[in-house]
Amino acid sequence: MKFIQTILRGIGQVMFQNNIYSGLLFLAGIFYNSWLLGLAALLGTIISTSVAQILRYSKDDIQNGLYGFNGALTGIAVFCFFEVNIITVLALLSGAVLSTFVMHFLKKLIPAFTAPFVLVTWFVIYSLLFVFKFSLLSSSETTRNGLQLFTASSNSFGQVMFQENVITGIFFLLAIFINNKLMAAYAVYAAILGSLTGWFFEPISSINAGLMGYNAILCAIALTGKRRSDFLWITGAIILSTFLNITLAKTGMITLTAPFVVTTWIILKLKNKNLG
Repeated sequence: MKFIQTILRGIGQVMFQNNIYSGLLFLAGIFYNSWLLGLAALLGTIISTSVAQILRYSKDDIQNGLYGFNGALTGIAVFCFFEVNIITVLALLSGAVLSTFVMHFLKKLIPAFTAPFVLVTWFVIYSLLFVFKFSLLSSSETTRNGLQLFTASSNSFGQVMFQENVITGIFFLLAIFINNKLMAAYAVYAAILGSLTGWFFEPISSINAGLMGYNAILCAIALTGKRRSDFLWITGAIILSTFLNITLAKTGMITLTAPFVVTTWIILKLKNKNLG
């Protein structure tokens, strides 16, 4: 039972929710959209958490899910971008293991956030593309006549874990809300502002798919605070992460959550300098 709770916390920690019920709702949302990606999330979390236990990393960190969420994201990403076969299954397993090592190293130096997932998944993706000559799965582009703000915002929540599904996004928002209402409020604000910011520069299909809001949501949750100044820092982070997402994407890079990680590092550095 304790291991199951650790796994659910690991999934919850993708959006900074150290709560087994939040993790359960996240998992339910993924399975609602794709049973395959749900299994990938579970497998990635179990592998990365088990490796941390075998290596006897901090027991508290493991139980709080800190060694699970990067593995969860890596697992989902592999099956999101590539067909399932023996090589991609091995890539998922290897990526989940590697994410634990990278997390253990980075967390001693900086707030790691999802940086281990980003670094490991870039390595896995580009290895499969250029070494094994695999092709990326084609994505079906939704076509709508104009901005659908509710759809864009809900999909933004889903896209944190590669899910383009409005119902899944609602599951994710509810998962945050039951654990921290302030984080949920800021996350909704981020989804809307991120989508509106991207609207000036990106195709409507990308906005409605939630691709301009998910990094903004993570920034808002990571920086949530009760001070008035926190609202300004979060607003700046939302806009900066959206522009960074657009800029990196134009280079052909698969951005993942890199815009969130870099933006949050910058904002935290500025906040600390301002307070000092």
